[in-house]
Amino acid sequence: MRLIIALLYAIISIVFSIPAHLYFAALFKKDKFKSWEKSRKYVGRFFKGLLFIAGTKIKVKGEENLPDSAALFVANHRSYFDIIAMQSVMKKPIGFVAKKEFLKVPLFPLYMKDIGCLFLDRKNVRAGLETINEGITNMTEGLSIGLYPEGTRNHGDKLLPFKSGGYRMAEKSQSPMVLCALTGFDKIFEANKFHMIRSREVTIEFSKPYYPAKMDANERKEFYNSIPDKIQAMLDNVEKESED
Repeated sequence: MRLIIALLYAIISIVFSIPAHLYFAALFKKDKFKSWEKSRKYVGRFFKGLLFIAGTKIKVKGEENLPDSAALFVANHRSYFDIIAMQSVMKKPIGFVAKKEFLKVPLFPLYMKDIGCLFLDRKNVRAGLETINEGITNMTEGLSIGLYPEGTRNHGDKLLPFKSGGYRMAEKSQSPMVLCALTGFDKIFEANKFHMIRSREVTIEFSKPYYPAKMDANERKEFYNSIPDKIQAMLDNVEKESED
């Protein structure tokens, strides 16, 4: 029943929000940041509605670590609800790097674009570099970016190999990088029998900010290589706490 209600809510909200999208698109041409901020609030309300219907309760750890400036948020990827929850807890504009295939979904990509999402063509290296450069530009203009280096949703206990190309967005924009551990998200939808939506409590944990642009080449390489282990340690710690 939750799944049906969520789908109806999403379809109705998106259709009736077309005038809002047209407004954000026009505002974007005049003032990018103002457009991102207004769309963040608008889309955030839509996402919070989905989370309410799903019965999702979010526990946030390390909120005090969130920087005042734009940042690159690097997270593990468990569920479609990752972006919904991440965007809903942010108090500043954030877009996400998503697969190009999302552009085939009717209407929904319009609102992903409104909040500043980037659509990555994983089969085209040149197009991928252009997307990364767009992200660098957007970050210098105040937009945070959410990155899922596993490249696809992972329902296993261990992380998939991380693709590090997107890290350049933090380095080249001289922005901080925050590591994020998302725990329990696939239990909302993907891990359930018949893919039914279930009421769950999930956790988002933010690490302290790191500054790749301030590291020398060797230190930066070592840090990039350590990111999967750092996020895995955060995930394991949350799992351990839930068992105690």
